[in-house]
Amino acid sequence: MAAAALCLGRAPPPRPLVVILGATGTGKSALALQLGLRLGGEIVSADSMQVYKGLDIITNKVSPQEQRLCRHHMISFVDPLVSNYTVVDFRDKAVALIEDIFARDKIPIVVGGTNYYIESLLWKVLINTQKSSTSPRPVTDRKVELEQLDGVELHRRLSQVDPEMAAKLHPHDKRKVARSLQVFEETGIPHSEILHQQQEEEGGGPLGGPLKYPHSCILWLHADQAALDQRLEKRVDDMLAAGLLEELRDFHRRYNQEKVAENRQDYQHGIFQSIGFKEFHEYLVSEGNCSPETSALLLQKGIQALKQVTKKYARRQNKWVRNRFLRRPGPNVPPVYGLEVSDLLRWEEDVLKPALEIVESFIQGREPPVEPVKMEYDVNENKRSHRVCELCDRVIIGDREWAAHTRSKSHLHHLKKRRKLEAASHAAETKGDGAGTEISGEDSVPPLP
Repeated sequence: MAAAALCLGRAPPPRPLVVILGATGTGKSALALQLGLRLGGEIVSADSMQVYKGLDIITNKVSPQEQRLCRHHMISFVDPLVSNYTVVDFRDKAVALIEDIFARDKIPIVVGGTNYYIESLLWKVLINTQKSSTSPRPVTDRKVELEQLDGVELHRRLSQVDPEMAAKLHPHDKRKVARSLQVFEETGIPHSEILHQQQEEEGGGPLGGPLKYPHSCILWLHADQAALDQRLEKRVDDMLAAGLLEELRDFHRRYNQEKVAENRQDYQHGIFQSIGFKEFHEYLVSEGNCSPETSALLLQKGIQALKQVTKKYARRQNKWVRNRFLRRPGPNVPPVYGLEVSDLLRWEEDVLKPALEIVESFIQGREPPVEPVKMEYDVNENKRSHRVCELCDRVIIGDREWAAHTRSKSHLHHLKKRRKLEAASHAAETKGDGAGTEISGEDSVPPLP
């Protein structure tokens, strides 16, 4: 098709950026490897934990053998003690790699489950404060400093410099509040104003700026929830068989044991926030210091916690695809092609074959034979309204969240309790008023002789 276009004097269609989305356990890495081998592509990992060296099993990195079959990027290059590697750092390095892959006439295949990493590659949604900062201190360190403050205090500070953004963020969402404060401190411009500028750019939309790569091919791997849950349970068992506990013990001894002894362990930043590490905290710190029976119980507790948190994470990932792609308002949304992966025995027919057909259609500049997933965008957009439920003493952000809160068991319980108190108070007042009338009447009528 490209050769025919050149013969006719037309430029060949641009190479597509292929992005593979999906919950953990759906086979994203396997499909990326198969597409890379068949289409001459290179794989760019978009996983916030796989950038770090170490914990290869728990972060589910592709094996060295698989990496030799097809070139992979953005895996195991950040020291595990680095705690301030940001999405901006990722975006800058990954975009340069993608441009280099395009320049070599190859197809970049982005694969991973870290939502905001993928968004940073597709849309102009990030603000690089490092370029505009005049402060000698790294801005990432400043964000960590801000996150140490109380959430209410952080939100109060943001309200003073950027009330519009403060109204959209919950005081408990310390990371986002700290980020907005950091943006203002480093640029002198309110975060909300910068976002408005991005949205108003040509090709922008309500959630951010224009697409970086308009010729993007998005493949979404999804499965029946029951089938996926079963697969994730087995994956944890396979990790244990592959040496997960030995990996965790070794990493704990090297990087975390001293921190725990000094009570300064941090499971909120860097690789230490990996799903699976903190779940085994009690087991790791008590190993050798408790009875075998207690150790076995703590081990089982960690295994069950890992299985549960992995399944919850998978649900959040699918929710993100629906909210940030299928329900994303505006014109700057690439088509998303769904691939059903519930039955792994039908991988060739249901996944690989249609995926190849879709990507090859993009390469050749023709319409794919598969229809994209229908967009679910609701014209009644969920506005980021700010409300305070005085009854429950809670801040609620978002119209839909407010509607859900007012229907929640907790809110209805408080409402029922208040109505009972009001009814009791009203009854007491009525009784008091009646008693007062009788006394007044007795006082006004002289006693009979």
